[in-house]
Amino acid sequence: MDISHRKVIKRLRLTDTNGNPLSHKEIRVKQVKHSFLFGCGAFVFLPYATKKDEYAQVTESWLDVFNYATLPFYWGNYEREEGKTDKDMIMKAAHYLDDRGVKIKGHPLCWHTVCADWLLKYDNDTIMKKQLERIDREVTDFKGIIDMWDVINEVVIMPVFDKYDNAVTRICNDKGQVGLVKAVFDRARVNNPDAVLLLNDFNTSPAYEDLIDRCLDAGVQISAIGIQSHQHQGYWGTEKIYNVLERFSRFGLPLHFTENTLISGDLIPEHIEDLNDWQVDEWPTTPEGEERQVKEMEEMYRILFSHPSVQAITTWDYKDGAWLGAPCGIIRKDNSLKPAYEMLRDLTHKEWWTDTEVVTDEEGYVTVEAFKGSYRLSADGKSVEAELVDDSELVLGI
Repeated sequence: MDISHRKVIKRLRLTDTNGNPLSHKEIRVKQVKHSFLFGCGAFVFLPYATKKDEYAQVTESWLDVFNYATLPFYWGNYEREEGKTDKDMIMKAAHYLDDRGVKIKGHPLCWHTVCADWLLKYDNDTIMKKQLERIDREVTDFKGIIDMWDVINEVVIMPVFDKYDNAVTRICNDKGQVGLVKAVFDRARVNNPDAVLLLNDFNTSPAYEDLIDRCLDAGVQISAIGIQSHQHQGYWGTEKIYNVLERFSRFGLPLHFTENTLISGDLIPEHIEDLNDWQVDEWPTTPEGEERQVKEMEEMYRILFSHPSVQAITTWDYKDGAWLGAPCGIIRKDNSLKPAYEMLRDLTHKEWWTDTEVVTDEEGYVTVEAFKGSYRLSADGKSVEAELVDDSELVLGI
C-alpha cells in the first residue's frame, strides 16, 4: 500500500546560533509526534485525575501508542442535575493529556442518547435554547485545550429514534435534521471560529451521504466527516472499507474514523439490530478472538492509513468491558496488553516512525525523508524542535 503521502522529503539547512553552517555534522532526527491522529477513547483518564497511582499503569501504556484522545461530554452524564456539571473532572483530564502533547476531541455536544432527562420538562423552544447555551458553555470553557468537537451525533436515526422519549429527538423533529445540524454547528463555530467540527454517525448507508449533501447545501461548515465503525457483529472486511472510503471521500473533506471497535471474543449474533440490546453476564476475551482481532485491526489500520482522505483513526475503547461489556479493547480487564496493543505500538512507533541519523554537507544542508510530524534534531548535545509537514526548505539553528 502506498503511504508516500504520509511522508515528507525535507531539505534542511543546519546552522549554529550565529548562522554558520554545521558542516559535515552528524544530526539525529528523532520523531516526537505524528501529524496523523492515532486516537483512542480516553475515558480511562477521568479517574486518574483523583486516583493517580491506581491508574498510572493504564494511562502510561495509553500514551505509549496514541497522540489523540476523545473525552466524554454526554449531556446526561456531564450535567446530571441542571446547572451542575463535571467540568472540573474533565478539565483535569484534558490538562493532563494536553501537557503531554495529546490532541483532544470532545464527544458530543448534541445527541439524542445519554441525553439529560431534566430537559423533558421544557417545551421545544426552551430545549433548543438550552441546547445552544450548552454549546456556548462547553466550547467556551474548553477553548484552547479542546478545539475539536463531535458537534452532533447520529443524526440519520435521530428523528425516528423511538426507544425512549428524549429532548433532542423532539427538537430534531421540530427543526428538521438539517435545521438542527446547522443551528448547532453555527453556534459552535461562533464560539470557536478555528475549531475542527465534525458531523458523526454510525450509519454508513446512502442516507448519511444524503444528509451530508443537504447540510453542505445549507451552508453547514463541516470540518471533517466522522464515521463510526463498531464491528461487534464481525469485521467489515476490505470490500466494505474501500466502499465506504470511496463514497465518503467524494465530499473532499477529511475523514475521521471516530469509533473503531473489533471484538476479541464471541460476536454479537446477526439478528440483533441494536448493539445495546445484547446483554450478557460475561463477555470474555479469548486467545482465538485476540488472534482474529489483531489481524483484522492491522489490515484495517493499514488500509485507512494508506488512504489520503483519512486524517484520524480512533480505537474504541482502550480497555475490555468499557462499552457494552465487550472485549473490544486493546488491553484486558486486568490491564495486561493484548496482541492488538503490541501491533498498534509497533505500527505507530516503529514501522510508521522516523528516528534516523544524517550527515550535513559543506554548507550544512541535508535531505531527510520522514513521516509527517513533530521532531527533535540534535547535534553535539544541543537540539532544536521542528515541524516536518511539507517539502519546503527549512533553516534551523542549533
